[in-house]
Amino acid sequence: MNTVSDASFQDSSPLTRSRLAPNPGPMSLDGTNSYVIAAPDSAGVVVVDPGPLDESHLASLAAAGTVELVLVTHRHKDHSEASARFHELTGAPVRAADPEHCHGGEPLRGGEVIRAAGVEIRVLATPGHTSDSVCFHLPDDGPDGSVLTGDTILGRGTTVLDYPDGRLGDYLSSLDTLEGLGPATLLPAHGPVLPAVDAVCREYRAHREMRLNQIREALARLGAQAEVEAVTDAVYPDVDPSVRWAAETSVAAQLDFLRS
Repeated sequence: MNTVSDASFQDSSPLTRSRLAPNPGPMSLDGTNSYVIAAPDSAGVVVVDPGPLDESHLASLAAAGTVELVLVTHRHKDHSEASARFHELTGAPVRAADPEHCHGGEPLRGGEVIRAAGVEIRVLATPGHTSDSVCFHLPDDGPDGSVLTGDTILGRGTTVLDYPDGRLGDYLSSLDTLEGLGPATLLPAHGPVLPAVDAVCREYRAHREMRLNQIREALARLGAQAEVEAVTDAVYPDVDPSVRWAAETSVAAQLDFLRS
């Protein structure tokens, strides 16, 4: 049985705990939430998104139990950078959708069911934030289950589409997939736990529709072939310079969607 106690972990759901990596920033919010999944009577654990390369953070994750498996939601460094080092520390296979981020394990497949640490984990392909984004559905985690969403849905704010790798059409389809899980607890990689993924998906979709309408209005004023920079000025006039690139990336993704 896993009896390791560490005050730096937070109980996030009946079958999960999380530890906040020390990497706060404009895009990572308070930092990356690394999750530990395990049934109450399991000595083994599954770690999701070991995060940035921080030895203290990795040591705490490694001490959470016998690490059977490491899962990565997507390729961005604040989730995957420490994967190779964590594989060295624990010997556990690391699996991601992108083979580049696998270490001793096979690439993840959408629709795959994994059983590890006494828990059933269903892999959902959810491209949009990036092309390799996946979420992990735990159907037995509480009365409505839970879903680890990586950056596909955040606990606070909205998700940037990493265009051209991430695409809005894919993202909207991924929201449909997640909404189909009903009121599952939402376990995001950034920000707080939220109570119902289906409700958040509807909010996210409404936000995207609002932004698309703003861009349509901007194009009506600026011309159908207006450049990304001009549309960003019109839609995000007060954006902080530190996240200007993110606004431009989102605008580019939405222009691509509208012009496709």
